[in-house]
Amino acid sequence: MISGYVIGESLRTGAVFAPGGLRLRRVTRLDLSGSATAGQPTAWTFVEWETDSDDVTGLAAALADALEPGNGWYADFTAGEDHVVVFAGKVFRYRRGDAAGRADAIAYGRSVGTPEHQLDWQE
Repeated sequence: MISGYVIGESLRTGAVFAPGGLRLRRVTRLDLSGSATAGQPTAWTFVEWETDSDDVTGLAAALADALEPGNGWYADFTAGEDHVVVFAGKVFRYRRGDAAGRADAIAYGRSVGTPEHQLDWQE
């Protein structure tokens, strides 16, 4: 099973993220005005999902295509022992616990403007 989340506000206008077999787990709206940075909304919509599909590559590509480019948004998910971190147009896949793989994804996030305190995904 693959499970993850995407922040609703991170999707580009007109984007559709609808891979086959996707199931909604939960939608939560949170006030993050204390940690949002300039240009980010103060309330975020967390969309948690899961799928029994084993098409990690297709799922990551669908997310990479749906995310708004140029602002540091990312989505992530786990697939077995792998962690997948997706930015607009860029995908990182590494074994959970792989410090070098995680560092590569974090470095890329910094390069596209992801605030430091938001580079904190769970392994």
